[in-house]
Amino acid sequence: QVQLVESGGGLVQAGGSLRLSCAASGRAFSRLAMGWFRQAPGKEREFVATLDWSGGIRTYADSVKGRFTISRDNAKNTMYLQMNSLKPEDTGVYSCAAAERAYAGAAPKNYNYWGQGTQVTVSS
Repeated sequence: QVQLVESGGGLVQAGGSLRLSCAASGRAFSRLAMGWFRQAPGKEREFVATLDWSGGIRTYADSVKGRFTISRDNAKNTMYLQMNSLKPEDTGVYSCAAAERAYAGAAPKNYNYWGQGTQVTVSS
């Protein structure tokens, strides 16, 4: 079993930055693929970014490429999402997810564990 706890969300003006963290416990973090997803009010959950268990393979949604950076620190059992040049359409609940595989990709069904989420609100 894996427990995931997100932090770092908040209210920011358009053009600003936030850094989200996802702390994992309960299983060897270095053996988990990790990802970020988000859900806006009234919309379905959408993929944001993912990386493999070493951090060497990173994939982003087109909507965040060039603005967001996903990373991980296996020594700290933590994954990060650096979000720059934020837009109002980035508003939503951001959740981290973990998969018991080397790489999980963009499909939510590939992930075994989910955090509760952290709210990100970008004002215009």
